[in-house]
Amino acid sequence: RSNAGETMAWSESVDTVLANKEGLAAFRTFLKSEFSEENVEFWLACEEFKKTKSSTKIALKAQKIYSDFIQADAPKEINIDFHTKNNISQNISEPTLSCFDAAQSSIYCLMAKDSFPRFLRSEVYKELMKKHQDRNQKRWLPFL
Repeated sequence: RSNAGETMAWSESVDTVLANKEGLAAFRTFLKSEFSEENVEFWLACEEFKKTKSSTKIALKAQKIYSDFIQADAPKEINIDFHTKNNISQNISEPTLSCFDAAQSSIYCLMAKDSFPRFLRSEVYKELMKKHQDRNQKRWLPFL
């Protein structure tokens, strides 16, 4: 796909944005402007965490995610329901690769239903679309 086509594809789903480096950067910039970048940071941390192989690293990374995003007054505390937060807190001493799945799913839904539609209407997204369209036009100008 061309860059403009790719940028257009982002409007299809939050997945396409999360999977694309430039899309992710734009989405992060937008979330920063809304003071909610912890959502995408948590989601990415969980994706990275699930790839962990060593059991010692699982415990260390889980503790880091917990202290950064889950525990009360965490520096990047995410907005999840009490039940999910409580469940993680009770199991953090013996974490598994799926220990953040419910929270990650909840944050993903929040981004998909709430932040993402606003992102598509934002100046950040519009600027990116314009940049890609301009690039495409320049590419085709010599043939006109």
